[in-house]
Amino acid sequence: MKFARTLAFAALLLPLSALAQSAPGTALPGASATHSSQGFSASLVITADPDWQQKWESPPEVAPRFDLATEVKEGGSLYILSFLSNPKLDAQGMAQVRCDLRISKPDGSLSGDERDLPCFVTPLETDPKLVYLSTVGVKFTAEAGDPKGTWTVTINVRDTLRNVTIPLQSSFEMR
Repeated sequence: MKFARTLAFAALLLPLSALAQSAPGTALPGASATHSSQGFSASLVITADPDWQQKWESPPEVAPRFDLATEVKEGGSLYILSFLSNPKLDAQGMAQVRCDLRISKPDGSLSGDERDLPCFVTPLETDPKLVYLSTVGVKFTAEAGDPKGTWTVTINVRDTLRNVTIPLQSSFEMR
């Protein structure tokens, strides 16, 4: 899997003004990993749903459900998505959330390691307690020659204003 081209997937994510979903305080259904600290929360979802974006864009009163993926075969694709809720806002109403993204191969070597990505740096005019899609997302396509076994995805979601980092981790099997 060529990591450099997967980061281009982040550009395909929705414009930040259209990212809110779900009711305040509602956990994201179908998350692989969800954690919170000091009121800030984040979720990691690995799905094979090619229609994940359509699900996300459903009406706000309908919480999107993503089918979690735990494996992928050669030629198949997975979508690695990250979500957050309740970022602290500065005096101008700006959220300052940054992410580290790491994908490890079965042998422990890295397929990709990106640090300090701006995953939700935006003025926020809606309720911060809604669930927001971050701009850090990856389309993983299993290619010939990729090692079989357990691949691990780690995303650290950091609310820089709150000085809180939430580590998220999930995995999938390459068959």
